[in-house]
Amino acid sequence: MTAQPFAVDRDWFKSSRSSDNANCVEVRLAGGGVGVRDSKDRGGPVLAFGDGAWSAFLHALKADAAPPA
Repeated sequence: MTAQPFAVDRDWFKSSRSSDNANCVEVRLAGGGVGVRDSKDRGGPVLAFGDGAWSAFLHALKADAAPPA
């Protein structure tokens, strides 16, 4: 994870599977990295991850969500 400046409100999105409750994060894909922020605090801190770390995170989520064989 590295510190990286991100525009406050440009190109951020929530998952299409997010409900309308307030417990969501937003993601921004930009310049070889991925930013993640709290949707309730859009001006707050942003976690920044490299593409490889983000890809590994998504892979782990998908593997954990897969039904048992």
